[in-house]
Amino acid sequence: MSLEPRCTATAIGSLPHSDPNAAVQVVLNAIPDAPIWPQLPASGMNEQMEPQYSEGIPRVVFDRVKDRMYIDTTGDTSGDLAAFYEDYLAENVDKFQITAEFSKGIYAMETALEAAGGKRPFVKVQVTGPVSWGLTAVDENKRAIYYNEEFMDVVVKALAMKCRWQIRKFRKFAENVICFIDEPILSAFGSSTYVSVTREDVVAKINEVVEAIHGEGGLAGVHCCGNTEWSILIDAGVDIVNFDAFDYADTVALYAEPMKRFLESGKILAWGVVPTNSAKIQAQTAETLVAKLHKGVANLAKATGLSEELILRQALITPSCGTGSLPVADAEKVFTLLRETSESLKKEIAATLAATR
Repeated sequence: MSLEPRCTATAIGSLPHSDPNAAVQVVLNAIPDAPIWPQLPASGMNEQMEPQYSEGIPRVVFDRVKDRMYIDTTGDTSGDLAAFYEDYLAENVDKFQITAEFSKGIYAMETALEAAGGKRPFVKVQVTGPVSWGLTAVDENKRAIYYNEEFMDVVVKALAMKCRWQIRKFRKFAENVICFIDEPILSAFGSSTYVSVTREDVVAKINEVVEAIHGEGGLAGVHCCGNTEWSILIDAGVDIVNFDAFDYADTVALYAEPMKRFLESGKILAWGVVPTNSAKIQAQTAETLVAKLHKGVANLAKATGLSEELILRQALITPSCGTGSLPVADAEKVFTLLRETSESLKKEIAATLAATR
């Protein structure tokens, strides 16, 4: 892969709006070259990180009274699992669709893009990653489903199929469809809480989803909103690594050799330089965020020996995380600053390239 987004802006999935059309307009106004479909957790349980991607996974139970979801692994599960694998092996992608009951934003964005016509450079879709989904979703005994080998294989394959379904839905609107695998739980990788979660297993599970994305002609990214072992994501075969560049900009330079190989191969760093904390966002302007990004880029250039120009050409700009938990006004400020920061950086890059011709 060789692609130069040159600081084009995109975003992580969630927004706090209850009206999907209002959320879509925020997205299209701020990031028209790489829009996302908005996840709307304020709409209720169905649009939370795990339930939103639960359709098609056998034995999922919703306890609406206790506001929880779990997988019932009791009794004879063979029939349910056999039906699942039959659909999976037959590549019945539509069996793994995300319906309007579980995402108003997908269909609102699809309608808006159809009305606008034409193709955009990118459209970004997303899925909760298999590690985060598996370690958060539980069985009937509240044990993380990650530790049930039989059902965890189902989870990985179902999430991979949901990526394929999304890419098929949105590729008519874009030159490139990006699918992010959201893995926030990787910020705790290596901690005592997840001591039994091995690096090899994390790489393998993410890679299975990445391969499904590549099989549909999509670009695979992974988002982690905290610090982690960034080389894991590179080893999983992703095209885009998205990280919190507001609070953790220096951490990618600690993995200088893998980052150098990653960027030299034409792949992309997505710099989450716009904070998604209400107090932090109020103190920022596009100018301060551009300066912060340049500092992080300079640090990575020094560590890797790559030019700052190359790093910026192979950069996307994003918020540090989703905005679903923010007040609406603060979320909209995040998107305004995202647009302004991206526009400023794109002008710098254009001027630099013009001067070298």
